[in-house]
Amino acid sequence: MTKVGGISLAAIGMMVAGALLLSAPTEPTVKVAPMDSVGPRKVEDQTRTSIIRDYLAGWKAMNAALSQNRADLLDSAFVGKAREKLTGTIQEQQKLGIQTSYQAESHDIKVVFYSPDGLSIQLLDNVAYDVDVKEKGQSIGTSQVRTRYVTVLSPTETKWKVRIFQGGTP
Repeated sequence: MTKVGGISLAAIGMMVAGALLLSAPTEPTVKVAPMDSVGPRKVEDQTRTSIIRDYLAGWKAMNAALSQNRADLLDSAFVGKAREKLTGTIQEQQKLGIQTSYQAESHDIKVVFYSPDGLSIQLLDNVAYDVDVKEKGQSIGTSQVRTRYVTVLSPTETKWKVRIFQGGTP
């Protein structure tokens, strides 16, 4: 058995793996209300799954874009006004020399409307998340936020993208 400083390589590997697990961001808890009555159109099973998956992927894309100040990372999940507003936020962050990261703790999602033509779906999300503001890679402040987002998603060639993303009070 190979040892480094009296510790086996297997033990070192287990310690590194444990440290990575402890430092890895945890997935938020997600609660989705039944979608039985959300407008004149029935929400199909495949649509239910894809809108939630794509909406949550939007949060991950937003976090990556804001933490790296890269608007191009929004392309996978945002279009229209939502993308414009987030791009503006990134430009402001660049001017200020800061980055922000978002770690969602929970999402409580309720789909409230599905258009008759199937081209938009509106949801409300009571979300809890931590925001960490960094300057030159160093955290300068963290805060916990609980708010409600009103979101409109539209289908694209392969997935749903966030078109409107407006935060407010729960």
